[in-house]
Amino acid sequence: MSNRFLNKVVIVTGSGTGIGAATARRLAQEGGAVVLADRDEPSARTVCSEIVAAGGKALAFQVDIREPRQVEALFVFSRKEFGPAHVLINNAGLGAQKHFLDTPLETLRTMLDVNVVGTFLCAQAAARDMVKLGGGRIVNFASHSGLLGSSGRAAYAASKGGIIAMTRVMAIDLAQHSITVNAIAPGAIDVPRNRVQHTEERRNAWHRAIPLARYGEPQEVAAVALFLASDEASYLTGQTISVDGGFTAAGLRVKNL
Repeated sequence: MSNRFLNKVVIVTGSGTGIGAATARRLAQEGGAVVLADRDEPSARTVCSEIVAAGGKALAFQVDIREPRQVEALFVFSRKEFGPAHVLINNAGLGAQKHFLDTPLETLRTMLDVNVVGTFLCAQAAARDMVKLGGGRIVNFASHSGLLGSSGRAAYAASKGGIIAMTRVMAIDLAQHSITVNAIAPGAIDVPRNRVQHTEERRNAWHRAIPLARYGEPQEVAAVALFLASDEASYLTGQTISVDGGFTAAGLRVKNL
């Protein structure tokens, strides 16, 4: 591994499992001092222990990203223990699957509160530190549902589409401070939640719809997050990158033309 993130402080939200955990591990392997922020503190501590056992630098912190005071406490903790964050990976979020006519208003409010407000609060707190540092990287997590009309995802899609739009505005407003802001829109990824929730019928449907005909791995998404967070992506900002095996690029596909 390289030392792309040596002497860099990184905060990864939603890092107790799945994509967030994979990203935190990779950042630590490449020299970063990583703060694993998650509402589920035991899961974050487990990943943190694995990183430290492998020789990396990591600390866990419990946070509900919907709460401004808790978000501020997260960044105070980072400054005290490692220093101000050079990189923020805004991965924490919630999902929902419900037909539009059956979607309660409370579900919409929860999706917006966690996914949009939480992303906003963390990015704003990080950017304030990054301005003082003279620059930084913010990577927000959206979804293919923010780009396409996925069935049963009105509330979730509204929140993820909001993240994509907000990412563009953040990128413009923060460019003068040498802070880049980009988003990742994962497709079907083989994370623990999907192993439980996706039926065989659903998995088969995904395999047919994805040109690469498989689910992605958390490490494959983490690799893109690392690139966006690195100095190599210094001229890339305001973009949303789909990591989905070609799903959002595909239209009608006929095998025998």
